[in-house]
Amino acid sequence: MIEVRNASKRRGGHALWHDLTFDVARGEIVGLVGPSGCGKSTLLDCVGHIDALDGGTIRINGESAGSNERRARLIRRRHLGYLFQDFGLVPDMTVQSNVDVVRLPDGRRRHRGLRTGEALERVGLAGRGTDRVHELSGGEQQRVAMARLLVKRPSVILADEPTSALDDGNAAMVLDLLDELAADGAAVLIATHSSSVEARAARSITLSGPAR
Repeated sequence: MIEVRNASKRRGGHALWHDLTFDVARGEIVGLVGPSGCGKSTLLDCVGHIDALDGGTIRINGESAGSNERRARLIRRRHLGYLFQDFGLVPDMTVQSNVDVVRLPDGRRRHRGLRTGEALERVGLAGRGTDRVHELSGGEQQRVAMARLLVKRPSVILADEPTSALDDGNAAMVLDLLDELAADGAAVLIATHSSSVEARAARSITLSGPAR
């Protein structure tokens, strides 16, 4: 579950958002919408404990890191999965290595997650584990990112314009798998400009943009 309370963030002397409060429950998909520059990606980074708030609190499954980077790392490792428009992959590593990065340190799978081979087959990349990521198309790279989510099965998923660079077929695959993960209990927050993506959400949160 995501709990955001009285969150504020400033950039370049402007308030991106102020006193923002909302929840995303388990099994819920919530859209994050608004004009370019309104702070959607920054809010996802704050929820994902990649960036820090200027004010307020964010809890992930009841845990809050504040300014403690060690706690933030633990929250990212235990609870969070990311699906960003730049795919979040290491280009010179193999497909399998990019998926395996979400495994526990001793190599065990996280509970309920698929094996790497099973996850790659699920997203249509069976037999591609030894390919280098930089050899793949954009749609295939997003499939690798989805396979990583299927292995980790995080309880919270943050998606930043996950279909913006994809054709209709790959976009539908991404949205169907996010629906599946939400049905399995994940809380999903998606930043998007797409009306078709927003239509998949149970509700949307609108950010209005920077204020002086």
